[in-house]
Amino acid sequence: DPANHHIYHSELWMLEKKDHKDMQTLNFTIPVFEPLPEQYIVHAINDRWLGSVQVMPITFKHLILPEKFPPHSDLLDLQPLAIQALHNKEYEKIFKYSHFNPIQTQIFWTMFHTDKCSLVGAPTGSGKTVAAELAILRVVDKNRSNERAIREWNQTHGADERKKFVKEKVVYIGPMKALVHERVKDWKRRFQDRLKVSIVELTGEASPSPAILHGADILCTTPEKWDGTSRQWHARDYVRATSLIIFDEIHLLGQDRGPILEVIVSRMRYIATQTGRATRLLGLSTALANASDLGDWLGVERSALFNFRPSVRPVPLETHVQGFPGQHYCPRMATMNKPTYTSICTYSRNKPVLVFVASRRQTRLTAQDLISLSNADENPPQFMNMKDLQLQKVLDVVKDSALRDVIPFGIGIHHAGLNGRDRTLVEQLFLTGKIQVLVCTATLAWGVNLPAHLVVIKGTEYYDAKTKRYVDFPITDVLQMMGRAGRPQFDNEGKACVFVHAPKKNFYKKFLYSPFPVESALLQEDILPDHVNAEIAAGTIVHMQDGVDYLTWTFFYRRLLRNPSFYGLEEATPKKVAEFLSEIMENCCEELEESGCIEVERDDHGKPLEIYACTAGRIAAYYYLSHKTISLFSSKLGETEDETAYASAIPVHELLDILCGAEEYEQLPVRHNEDLINSDIAANVRYPPPEYAMDDPHTKAALLFMHHFSRLALPISDYYTDLKSIIDNAVRIIQAMVDVASNGGRLFTALNCMHLMQMLVQARWADDSSILCLPFTERKGVMDRLVSSGLVSLAQVLNSSVDKLQHLLCENGKYQRGALTRKQFVTMVDVFKFYPDMHMVYKMRRTSETTEEGEKEETGVLDITLRRGPKGCQTDDVYSPKYPKKMRELWWIVLGDATCGDLLATKRVNVNGKVARTSLTFDLPEEAGDYTYYLYLISGTYMGLDQQLPVHVTQE
Repeated sequence: DPANHHIYHSELWMLEKKDHKDMQTLNFTIPVFEPLPEQYIVHAINDRWLGSVQVMPITFKHLILPEKFPPHSDLLDLQPLAIQALHNKEYEKIFKYSHFNPIQTQIFWTMFHTDKCSLVGAPTGSGKTVAAELAILRVVDKNRSNERAIREWNQTHGADERKKFVKEKVVYIGPMKALVHERVKDWKRRFQDRLKVSIVELTGEASPSPAILHGADILCTTPEKWDGTSRQWHARDYVRATSLIIFDEIHLLGQDRGPILEVIVSRMRYIATQTGRATRLLGLSTALANASDLGDWLGVERSALFNFRPSVRPVPLETHVQGFPGQHYCPRMATMNKPTYTSICTYSRNKPVLVFVASRRQTRLTAQDLISLSNADENPPQFMNMKDLQLQKVLDVVKDSALRDVIPFGIGIHHAGLNGRDRTLVEQLFLTGKIQVLVCTATLAWGVNLPAHLVVIKGTEYYDAKTKRYVDFPITDVLQMMGRAGRPQFDNEGKACVFVHAPKKNFYKKFLYSPFPVESALLQEDILPDHVNAEIAAGTIVHMQDGVDYLTWTFFYRRLLRNPSFYGLEEATPKKVAEFLSEIMENCCEELEESGCIEVERDDHGKPLEIYACTAGRIAAYYYLSHKTISLFSSKLGETEDETAYASAIPVHELLDILCGAEEYEQLPVRHNEDLINSDIAANVRYPPPEYAMDDPHTKAALLFMHHFSRLALPISDYYTDLKSIIDNAVRIIQAMVDVASNGGRLFTALNCMHLMQMLVQARWADDSSILCLPFTERKGVMDRLVSSGLVSLAQVLNSSVDKLQHLLCENGKYQRGALTRKQFVTMVDVFKFYPDMHMVYKMRRTSETTEEGEKEETGVLDITLRRGPKGCQTDDVYSPKYPKKMRELWWIVLGDATCGDLLATKRVNVNGKVARTSLTFDLPEEAGDYTYYLYLISGTYMGLDQQLPVHVTQE
């Protein structure tokens, strides 16, 4: 500020050589006072070259300051409400306590006795989850009453007057999988076991069958999963039957996943208008600055909006903010270790402590430093509360070496890189007081509920792989971490120590208890075109005006009118707003049109009028893919004028490059120094990527996939977490590749895409022997024995008798090269029962239709029956030991002309029972003659079980 000679913000920023041609964006927050200053000055000063200085004035001439925010809700002085107010003994057993706290008492009537849309803003640790539970109990109560009333009606009325009971469903949407999983675990124990209410998890980790989703009472899911699910709301009755949607931590609306929440709310309100069934929306958040805007958008009446002050929490919180100098991140983190230990000794010598750090590496380094400081202390606190024998039992089951090293000192580490058993074990040790200190990453604040007496936030920055620099945690994350301090059942107060970079100390002191307003992120990061494409594919948007109307349903529109400068609008008049929204929609349509997702009919002046969804756009919407991804696939796999492309297939390793080029892998983290690790592991793979691309996320994805297909060990635990993440996405991406190649009529490329799916599930290369998918076949000599006896494919092995295989593979009294032990052989034979013995038969018929011109047009139809043989698996469970989660069978039926490489028809089929029937319709040849096509049955999960049958067509 040149008038006051004050620096409001400073940071060190480094320009990477490879990014020097790209625009770089820096975001930071500065205070603005009224009356508005004339200008602020930004200086960009090079740290090496004299005279290399850029100066830019920032003027506030056109800045429109948002309106002042309405006051918070007052916490009323009410008598704590006893749980007997539920008037139901079953419901009372759900809660561990006898009375609701003051906040829960104040919101009880609205949550449990009305169906009003509601918003509850209160600090972390104040018991907001009870608001959701009361609303759920109301739905359970209504379902029971409705079912009873319909049963009584049907008993007294005839068959033609019978009514069908439609169960109302609850959807809980949590911001991340860890939080959803924790909520499912808690509610299954309380709701499902005691009230017989069915609870189903729907995340990337768990994908239940449609039948299970249909029968569920409560669906717990993430924003991305529900967005993808609700896009097909016309065909999914469980989406239309939703009567309550709970948005946990809805203040995250302004962060990366916020646009998805906006789209979900807009869509669910739209569905409610189409079906005539009211949907109750319940938002839970921390204290908000602009709760009224959020409430208006959710359709919340003033009487159902509760936005309590940050200071209102059952256990008061004492916060200490401490600044640390130093430009460089790692040395600054190291200087925070001694103050962390001092804080533990001062504020929580004998009570549980959570230390939040920014990375998995920092959990290890911080824990080791705390141990060193404790050993050097003359009177150290005792963090360990276990006897030696009990400690040894714990250490025997711990897999992670770093965790095993620190547990004997009463300190645990917790991050996403630990395997599930280690994470659960360290959570239990901390919860039961066996260890006193837990050093963890920020995700623990959102996931597992592990409150402590003291919380130390060791640094408020993390390394952002995308921008290649350290950036600040959102204030909401810092508040969430602080909220873990103070245990309602044990403490009268909680303590929080926030260690920050010195220049940011005043910022945190000011804003920790003066929350920012929540702003929309809908226009950020090129997200909007994908959501617009989904609505065009669903038929919600068919005209340009529909698109503008769609934007008016969003939270973005509410905030645009209140804070136009934030979104780049200089004047908030109705005319300017309408022009701004129209321009946004036109830009979206142009981008989608260039990607091949839509076609636009324009007027004489080039303005869009009618909008039509293309097949590529429908594929992108169905598989929840970016329009950029589908544009890449269309250009590489789709229809082409090059006739030679049909007669030959794109090789599998090139298809892998196309898969890894998907926009979805742009977010794969390449952490600090991982480019060096990528260079090392690239030496072990079949197709090494270029050396200059080792810090590229798409290169890292390719390396991880190739290690998966070759079943090679990965160097660090983080890479296993990353591999699991990319495999989760790969299933839908490869299915989209199959659909794009099929739509382009490219038979052999589509078949190779299907083989890529087999590679993914079985963790083998397409040219590996399919027998290697069986256990112990990699042992030296086992394959030699099988091949020498004429068994060269998996199908031949499965069709051989057990006695023959035992004679061939088992040892005869003494050890032989390539022989299996009896136990190993029994294990191998047990795996046989997972493999399906599928039989395919077909009948061909012809059908004719009359065209608009009155001519008869004849098409061919294949009626196909798939039947499971008695020997194979009778369910759709899949044997896939290297695939990270449970997989169900997937089959494609393809009709193609192998002579020219044309794909005539394809369909994906699920064989849930013993028999599945389907049909394929295809165009008959135009010229007379005898033709031979091939009908392929391709497994999406097993290698070596594909089939093909000739189809003879005579055209006269």
